[in-house]
Amino acid sequence: MIKTAEAVSLGHPDKTADYISSYILDRFIEHDAKTRYAVEVMVKNNTVVLGGEISSRFLTPTYEDYVKQALREIGYDENYAEHWEDKAIDIRQLKVINLLSCQSAEIAQGVTDDGWGDQGVFVGYACQGKGKISRELFLARQLNQILYYKARQSNNLGLDIKTQITMENDDIITAIVAIPMQKPEDLSDVVTRALGQKPQQLIVNGTGDYVAHSSVADCGMTGRKLACDFYGASAPIGGGSPWTKDGTKADLTLNLYARQLALENLDNYDEVWVYLSSCIGRSCLPSAILKWRRGEEYGACNLSLGEVRPSVLIKKFGLDQPKYAQMCRDGLLSV
Repeated sequence: MIKTAEAVSLGHPDKTADYISSYILDRFIEHDAKTRYAVEVMVKNNTVVLGGEISSRFLTPTYEDYVKQALREIGYDENYAEHWEDKAIDIRQLKVINLLSCQSAEIAQGVTDDGWGDQGVFVGYACQGKGKISRELFLARQLNQILYYKARQSNNLGLDIKTQITMENDDIITAIVAIPMQKPEDLSDVVTRALGQKPQQLIVNGTGDYVAHSSVADCGMTGRKLACDFYGASAPIGGGSPWTKDGTKADLTLNLYARQLALENLDNYDEVWVYLSSCIGRSCLPSAILKWRRGEEYGACNLSLGEVRPSVLIKKFGLDQPKYAQMCRDGLLSV
């Protein structure tokens, strides 16, 4: 069977938006571990728009400074702006638009009672192999990370990178790379070493030229790379964006829990899927289902989890600590 998976770098405008939101959340968590946070980010040209809700005892955030520092950590610093001129986001010309308000009191009352901050269905997945994810997704991410770190050290390569791997059984049929270049560069040796084999076909920058990038070439928004964040085409996407919410929001925490449950039940199977659902303001989960595959055999059963309180999972996964930017950088499945 032929399978394909994609990965994107932090320099991609959608992931840049994710990282900015995660970085700001960390700064709030440093001052108030009980911060309630749901912030979406849009990035276009040199403008960053912050929209959403925050309730916190931290009352003096410096949003423009936080956005700038997040961009520097990605690699879009002052030197990068000078080198790429008008071909990428320019931190020196940054404008931040603040459209933030407080969390709804009606939501807050349920969260205060240790109920979930939203309803939804959340999916965890695991399979045999490296990283306990599909091989094509593992390789797409591995290649992306290597190219991203190469770009951090190069004056010729840019940070807005997409990689895509198509496999049939254990053979890499096609590797596709989109990476900004100020002048042509042969990446075939880098790609082969990163993948551990030479792909039958390698396509670098399919349009021929790729110089203008980041938010100059593409509007970035939080939550638009969920297939890359989660499991590619191997499992349905559960919940919303994991990078724009605090731990009381099920979008992050129950997705982490579902992944852990999938890993815990993987020993006897080739693939495992876990489906969890939540109800806003309540701690008991309406449903918890385990599905599995062993060879050509499939099965499913209910999971008995009892009460699943946000406060317990927040402690379990360390979500009361400023680790959200690290999770966004390293990936949900690394937690």
